[in-house]
Amino acid sequence: VQLQASGGGLVQAGGSLRLSCAASGRTFSSYVMAWFRQAPGKEREFVGGISPSGGYTYYTDSVKGRFTISRDNAKNTVSLQMNSLEPEDTAVYYCAARYNNILTISRAYNYWGQGTLVTVSS
Repeated sequence: VQLQASGGGLVQAGGSLRLSCAASGRTFSSYVMAWFRQAPGKEREFVGGISPSGGYTYYTDSVKGRFTISRDNAKNTVSLQMNSLEPEDTAVYYCAARYNNILTISRAYNYWGQGTLVTVSS
């Protein structure tokens, strides 16, 4: 599967942004989808993931209650709605895909989008 992330940009603290990830291929609904992010000088970290059916989501603690992942299997897309953004959320955001269960380690994911930059100003 090929992934392409979009929707990044500059936003003020407290604002919202919605990222999208478009996938190619006919088996999108078989994949766990996840979002990771990487801030300058830091390791890539797990943000959240969604099950193939969309019925289960899991988030890292720092974004719970602020970020929401959703997917549309008919359109082969997964989205990350980010609310109440903080300067600490500034990073390049990546979508990723794998089979089976949601895992929080980046090396478990086989497919990656190119990343989209989110900058939150204070």
